[in-house]
Amino acid sequence: MRSGGARLRRWVARARLSSLRTTFTVSFAAVAAAVTVLVGFLSYDAAARLVRVDQQTVFEGVVQDLLDEVRHSALTPADFATADADGGPRDELIRPSGTVVQVLGPDAAVVDRGHPPLPVGADDKRIAAARPAGQLVEHRDVDVGDGMYRVATVSLGDGRGAVQIAQEFSDTEDLLRELQQRTVLLVGAVVIAAGLFGWWLARRITSRLVRLAGAAEDVARTGRLGIQVPVAGYDEVARLGRSFDRMLGRLAQSEEDQRRLVQDAGHELRTPLTSLRTNISMLRRIDELPPAARGELVADLAQESRELTDLVNELVDLAAGQSDREPLQRVALADIAEDVAVAARRRTGRAVTVRVSGDTAVDGRPGALQRALSNLVDNAAKFDRGGSEPIDIVVTGTGTGTGAGMPVGTGAGAGTAAAVRVEVLDRGPGIAEEDLERVFDRFYRAPDARSLPGSGLGLSIVREVAAAHGGEPFARRREGGGSAIGFTVSGGSGGSGGGEG
Repeated sequence: MRSGGARLRRWVARARLSSLRTTFTVSFAAVAAAVTVLVGFLSYDAAARLVRVDQQTVFEGVVQDLLDEVRHSALTPADFATADADGGPRDELIRPSGTVVQVLGPDAAVVDRGHPPLPVGADDKRIAAARPAGQLVEHRDVDVGDGMYRVATVSLGDGRGAVQIAQEFSDTEDLLRELQQRTVLLVGAVVIAAGLFGWWLARRITSRLVRLAGAAEDVARTGRLGIQVPVAGYDEVARLGRSFDRMLGRLAQSEEDQRRLVQDAGHELRTPLTSLRTNISMLRRIDELPPAARGELVADLAQESRELTDLVNELVDLAAGQSDREPLQRVALADIAEDVAVAARRRTGRAVTVRVSGDTAVDGRPGALQRALSNLVDNAAKFDRGGSEPIDIVVTGTGTGTGAGMPVGTGAGAGTAAAVRVEVLDRGPGIAEEDLERVFDRFYRAPDARSLPGSGLGLSIVREVAAAHGGEPFARRREGGGSAIGFTVSGGSGGSGGGEG
């Protein structure tokens, strides 16, 4: 059933992508069709109008020339009956547009028949018998033989007859009709070509979406976050693929961090739990123990329960990312350092000094920053057991400082743009060079520190808080002995979120 459900989901995803491909193809073809039809219609209409107007203009010019000639000259049917070698009136009518000329006598009889012959109607007979010269009657859409003609009849005057001239326009309409058919065929060809190109383009675009959807389905089906996501190009689909790939990378890293956290936590919890079980088993014979042993057993139980409680609390804070839920606000790290120093003096009895320079205001989470700084001071107090010199808290507002003068184990080096730098100085045994790279790892404890109380999570929390505030942790050895451990904080919006927890 599970395999069938996966196949069904893949089929649905492909159907949706196919629908997108079909939509893209149809839309592309529809736009191309609309543009082509519009351009074709406008082009055909303009061409047809131009041809018809030009033909009509030429015919009207011939008619007007004939009217002017018969009004100014007393012409007879014989003047138009035959062509003159020198170019007579008949030739002047035929040459401009290839018109048909037919001459009518006084009684409207055909003196010279046109080719093809033109019909003679009642109006034409009336014009042939008219007394004034230059009277005109015009007929449109006259069916002559196999074609349609435009016919005009002009009187010669004094009843001498008339001249008929005709212009065929059916061949022009045939030409325009053929042009129309070719335009339609061209539009169809463009639409088909646009559809094919749109299909090819949609397939090329959606093929990457298909691969991306397949990768997402593989992740959902197998739960494996290390699947390679196909990414090609620089357009929106490629950006989506890269974003999805980065998201999978972050999820895989988060899953790995959680797995390591659980493994490390399980390993660290075994020691106090084993010790607690051993001491609890001794409670069954507490009456047999001498008073001094009883007190030592109770003290061990109390110490181990406190360490176990601290370890669980730190694990919960680290795993839940508690600092992320605290709202950002404008805080002065100098004020936080003073509060931490006061609490540390009261708790440890040690001398804790605070040195401040520059503007130390940042956008951050005060609770998380105070927790990180407290961890640094507690770490210094734990390792500096002699207590001959004070623990120094140095808060420096560096603006866009470079972190120069900060030998780094893991953390801010040259080129770090930090707004505020927080550093805790002690005169303890210091950190070995080989341990500088690992002091901020979860549960890591240097060989010299394994006999001391602690969970190995304090400096890891410092790293998470620094990362959540756009900064980095750092650690170095001090000249003359001791350690300098701290972190940087961006002066802006407090980072993008909290660490890896």
